[in-house]
Amino acid sequence: MPLLITIIGLVSAIGFWIWRARNAADAAHEILDVAQDIRAAARRFGFRRNYNRHPVEDIEDPNIAIAGIAVCFLELDDYPTHEEKDAMLRAIQSELRLSLKDASEIAVLGRWMMTQCNGAQQGIDRMARKLYKLNKGSSFSPLMSVLKTILSEAEGPMNAKQKSALDDIQTAFKLS
Repeated sequence: MPLLITIIGLVSAIGFWIWRARNAADAAHEILDVAQDIRAAARRFGFRRNYNRHPVEDIEDPNIAIAGIAVCFLELDDYPTHEEKDAMLRAIQSELRLSLKDASEIAVLGRWMMTQCNGAQQGIDRMARKLYKLNKGSSFSPLMSVLKTILSEAEGPMNAKQKSALDDIQTAFKLS
């Protein structure tokens, strides 16, 4: 009987460690997939990174900055819902005249830009200034349409972080 219990214990321990190793491998594959998605989106939209500068400074397409600001603005909401995320993608799609696949990819690139800025608030400030530099404010209208769509889908009123972000955008576009 003690031998049977020992064998069952050993089989259980081996099974547990195999299960943990598979989970770790799956997590590593998911991380690689995300990195490949970001690389593919960057190539597709012509983003080239200069390693001596911050990635936001290398943005040449205003659509990337608009999508990055939209992602940051959505992240400032405490708990963005799936509906808000879908509304953001639809707004990016319609305002920037992209396909849904392209809108999803540019949103992934925007999220990466946000992480490179160390957060949503810093991302909005930095990308808004870059967007203004790119075309001297002509992208303000599409940006505000995207943000308005996000706000219309929100469950409650704007929070203080989002109000501050709108003030930062207004300052970046030299409207105040």
